[in-house]
Amino acid sequence: MTEENITRIQLNDKEYILIGTAHVSKSSAELVKEVIAREKPDAVCIELDEGRYKSITDGNKWKDMDIFQVIKDKKASLLLMNLAISSFQRRMAKQFDIHPGQEMIQGIESAKETGAQLVLADRNIQITFSRIWGNVGLKGKALLLSQVIASIFSRETITEEELEKMKSQDMIDSMLQEFTQAFPKLKTPLIDERDQYLAQKIKDAPGDKIVAVLGAAHVPGITNEIEKEHDLEKLTQLPPKSKAPKIIGWSIPVLILAVILYTFIANPSAGLQQTISWFLWNGSLSAIGTAIAFGHPLAIITAFIAAPITSLTPLLAAGWFAGIVQAYIRRPSVRDFETLAEDVFHVKGFWNNKVTRVLLVVILANLGSSIGTFIGGADVIRLFFKHI
Repeated sequence: MTEENITRIQLNDKEYILIGTAHVSKSSAELVKEVIAREKPDAVCIELDEGRYKSITDGNKWKDMDIFQVIKDKKASLLLMNLAISSFQRRMAKQFDIHPGQEMIQGIESAKETGAQLVLADRNIQITFSRIWGNVGLKGKALLLSQVIASIFSRETITEEELEKMKSQDMIDSMLQEFTQAFPKLKTPLIDERDQYLAQKIKDAPGDKIVAVLGAAHVPGITNEIEKEHDLEKLTQLPPKSKAPKIIGWSIPVLILAVILYTFIANPSAGLQQTISWFLWNGSLSAIGTAIAFGHPLAIITAFIAAPITSLTPLLAAGWFAGIVQAYIRRPSVRDFETLAEDVFHVKGFWNNKVTRVLLVVILANLGSSIGTFIGGADVIRLFFKHI
């Protein structure tokens, strides 16, 4: 890393020094330390949001956090993304003896040493992924989830050529490279919008001299955007949710209930058969899914009871209830997440890890309930035409 990685901008009597770093380069941290010590800026901006900053600075507190509390506080998606990113980074660290993100840590430390104000300049990662999520269809959502999960569990090594290419990429973009190739329009929320957000945060930083520690991929975009005014509120708005899934989600249970109710009125014994069939198919298959996940007996019972009811409303899921019970009885800590990458290499570890056990309970209970909904619903319709 040399002076060619430094971009200087004069704007409105303020000097902005952009350090284009490589997230997977050993020399980036050294450059950050050298530039901040030499320039003694009033503020240091780093390409982190508050969530990622806390995961670095409050590492021990995060490790000891209770996973049930994480889910209750609606931080499960953040935890999943942190897990995906850290797993992706650990493989590189192990393979090439490097420490991705060290340049951001150095920026934090150097800001403290020089007395500069630290500015967290990146957009919240959950907002970025929400805006990505809102720009893809069902196929895209399935592909995105599969790639995030694959990045957690993958054991593939990274070639030297891929590593060199990643040095000029954004870390999140490099993780989702195949995904963004399949959906080119996602460059807007993933890169372009973040360039605008970063540029505005850097421009608004206090003082006359500001140093910004950035992934090299963002420097050209920020250089172009920093002279413009950007609405941060607009850039952090969540996309409106489509009404179609909600309509479909309510239509199926309403149809099932209407058919059973009509059958009860016309033929009570047939209506009773329909009800029993619905409860048995839903409850049994959801319970079987939970049992396959080696769920606790109480979680299995919970799935059996909850599935026939939750299948009649898109607001609830049998796996959620079964998972909550499993988490209460065999409560995992975030420390279990740390061993996840190693545990999933072995079947025994996969089933023994408390986190993966809860995930299996949730997924398989929901899968069983979904299958039960189709089979039970089909049987309800069959009994309807048979007896009416």
